[in-house]
Amino acid sequence: MRTRTKVLTTIAVGMLATAGMSAPAVAATPPVDRPESQRTASDVGINQVVTTWTSANVRSCASTNCEIVYTVGANTGLNASCWNYGQWVNQNGVAHDKWVRLYSGNWIWGGLLKGDQTGGVANRC
Repeated sequence: MRTRTKVLTTIAVGMLATAGMSAPAVAATPPVDRPESQRTASDVGINQVVTTWTSANVRSCASTNCEIVYTVGANTGLNASCWNYGQWVNQNGVAHDKWVRLYSGNWIWGGLLKGDQTGGVANRC
């Protein structure tokens, strides 16, 4: 009985080790708009998901004058890294100048996000 327990324990440990070694590695994807050597800690900050409360344009910079990279619908989750001040926007009864930087390097105006003016993202870029 003792030998059987040892064998089963050895098999279980081997299976756990194999499972851990074969699990896919998960790494934060840094923004692609600047070379690796020019990125700062803010660029690869803590990954946080923000959620839109209405349809929203995702832009190439923190201004409505910038290119619309893509548009998302309401209740869309987006990976965010930090926020910063940008163009002042007054829309849907909300007015402020806080924009959230997404992990893609693109920007979304915080007034389109659920929660506070930054969608809950605490760290400033």
